[in-house]
Amino acid sequence: MNLLVTGGCGFIGTNFVRKCLSVYLDPDDSLVNLDKLTYAGNEENLSDLSDDPRYRFVRGDIGDSALVEKLLSEHAIDRVVHFAAETHVDRSIDSPEPFFATNVTGTLRLADALRRYWKSLPPPEAERFRALHISTDEVYGSLGPEEPPFTEQTQIAPNSPYAASKAAGDLIFRSYYHTYGLPVVITRCSNNYGPWQFPEKLIPLMILNALEGKTLPIYGDGRNVRDWLHVEDHCDAIWQVLYQGTPGEVYNIGGDAEKTNLEVVDWLCDVLDKLKPQLTGASRKSLKSFVADRPGHDWRYAMNYRKLKEELAWSPRYDFADGMTATVQWYLQNLDWCERINAKVYSRERLGLSGS
Repeated sequence: MNLLVTGGCGFIGTNFVRKCLSVYLDPDDSLVNLDKLTYAGNEENLSDLSDDPRYRFVRGDIGDSALVEKLLSEHAIDRVVHFAAETHVDRSIDSPEPFFATNVTGTLRLADALRRYWKSLPPPEAERFRALHISTDEVYGSLGPEEPPFTEQTQIAPNSPYAASKAAGDLIFRSYYHTYGLPVVITRCSNNYGPWQFPEKLIPLMILNALEGKTLPIYGDGRNVRDWLHVEDHCDAIWQVLYQGTPGEVYNIGGDAEKTNLEVVDWLCDVLDKLKPQLTGASRKSLKSFVADRPGHDWRYAMNYRKLKEELAWSPRYDFADGMTATVQWYLQNLDWCERINAKVYSRERLGLSGS
């Protein structure tokens, strides 16, 4: 296998690249990581892999069609996993245009480069080729408290600029399958958590703020619900779909862990109070602060992943308690990494609000 990963220096991409090289790939396989290294992309995440002869990092843009086609041809790529995206909802509300530039225009140019490359392959190699577009449950919109989880047949109804841009990317890949026959698959995942997540996201932000005795800002009343998926389970699902998924299909990926934002923050406080208690002995729950809700804040996400379970025999291995405990421990052991990210990107004051 010769694999091209876009956005491999981001949170999920980092975990996927690391697991590819440690578990999935054979000694004679190769992996090319194409990443523009915007604010959330960090080459340091993978610096310890630089001596692996199977791995090559290339700094570049998915919208650079000439570069993408050059990499595809030079490395005889037969599998592509497309992570590269702008992903933070708050940032998309503040400034939507970069999200559409990357997630729509960039994805379109990538898809067209893949089409041209795929068309140039001899029949056996063309038959082997696959491209996987990583998407999100947010393209489905919002669920009420009693509604059943999203299925792959749920109508797309994005409510934020971020979600709209990702939905557009989904439809681009879908159209390239139906119009040109390009063998693509789409996955839509629930909220990920785990190591290497950028510190502005809900879980690492709350961990870091709690450790420093800072306010833990929670949107609205904290009752918005998300389904939480450990990033390693997500990586395993991606690998299954990449190898065994049916071209043209969509596969939902969920974690069986619906929690309110308030439950997540309370849980993190309990774990931190146990692993690293404050000198005063006070609970970090006292740091919680309820702030004005995000505009258009989706009420609930939940994923039905029965299709993935029945067709490809995948289900999540991590339960919420074990996965979150391991995540807290990782951040406690890697506080220097978090500080370098914060110093590099912006002052800590920018990390005022987060969540998804």
